[in-house]
Amino acid sequence: MDWKEKTLNLARNAKRASLNGLNFPEGSKDIFLSRLAGNLEGKRKEIIKANSTDVAGAVAAGCSAAFADRLRLDNERIGKMISAVELVKKLPDPVGEKIWETERPNGLHIERVRTPIGVIGIIYESRPDVTIEASILCIKAGNCVILRGGKEAKNSNRILVDILKQSLEEAALEKDVVNLVSAGGRKAVRYLLSLSGYIDLIIPRGGESLIEAVVQYSRIPVIKHYKGICHTYVDKDADIEMALSVSFNAKVQRPGTCNATETLLVHREIADSFLPRMGELFKKAKVEIRGCPETRKILPYSARAFEEDWMTEYLDLIISIRVVDSLEEAISHINRYGSMHSDSIITGNAESAEKFLKEVDSAAVFHNASTRFTDGGQFGLGAEIGISTDKIHARGPMGLEELTTYKYLVYGHGQIRE
Repeated sequence: MDWKEKTLNLARNAKRASLNGLNFPEGSKDIFLSRLAGNLEGKRKEIIKANSTDVAGAVAAGCSAAFADRLRLDNERIGKMISAVELVKKLPDPVGEKIWETERPNGLHIERVRTPIGVIGIIYESRPDVTIEASILCIKAGNCVILRGGKEAKNSNRILVDILKQSLEEAALEKDVVNLVSAGGRKAVRYLLSLSGYIDLIIPRGGESLIEAVVQYSRIPVIKHYKGICHTYVDKDADIEMALSVSFNAKVQRPGTCNATETLLVHREIADSFLPRMGELFKKAKVEIRGCPETRKILPYSARAFEEDWMTEYLDLIISIRVVDSLEEAISHINRYGSMHSDSIITGNAESAEKFLKEVDSAAVFHNASTRFTDGGQFGLGAEIGISTDKIHARGPMGLEELTTYKYLVYGHGQIRE
């Protein structure tokens, strides 16, 4: 059987399993999550061993430090995966939730209730923790999932999917609820994107080229988890100590993530007092600074920022800095160059904060907090399947509710339409 036939059979089996998933036995999803948490705990050593092989291969191939960080699984990150599983277990099951109802004058009673989307294809790169996070959310919301991870994480993904399938079987659920496409290369991805009769939604997670390729070739609806060109704006009324702390965290805490700040905007009135201290903190953390002409006057060791820098997701210890004349200029810059992901203002002025929150057109807008908080777990959604930069169906961190659609239940007693 070649890769194409294997992929088609996998999609067919997932579709069949998804129809059964509309009526998972009560409590079975939470039993699965309990078994999964225990199995992840019991197989830490095997997971780390498989992951070490992937990381070593990526490093030998010359990957960046940020890429290796996204790929790496250690005891701490496995612990976070287990915590996410346990948290999702505690969340209310969204399937069947009544979200609206009405009684019509003709006596029809109509309810709108949450229902699973069906089969969700997840196409992603490097981060093997997505394998667990995406699967547990899809399953808790009653969906089946088809996973297509990057070749750089093939050993990590394989053992994690094996653990998922083992846990499903222990909970008396079909193992076809979770599926991994591992053969066929790029041709398999394009073929997967053509299977509109079996797959209901595609969610790509990865770099710009991956997202664009998926959107170009998919015959299936796509929710984009696009690049994170995130901004922190330090207003003239900012508390400098707070601005230093938040700006540093937003860039340095984990620079390889989509919610890390890539551009720092600073009001001219505070630039002379703020930027020298900020620059020293960045230098000590080995952050490369690319600045506008005004920034380079204050920080002469910074490199020149070109137009493309304002549109670049570095995913590394690099930051572009621009001095602006006003709050309005900061907002205009963000709405022009940003990716509608996450942006923050640091200010003690409530009116300025409110204007920023209202006028910046992004999925998550912060006041006096790091952009790194855009995350399903941090927002109380449990694990997230990703952060949508689209505006339709889902926006921002996608949790359980965003992995459902709805249908209408209409109850009558013989009504006919005149």
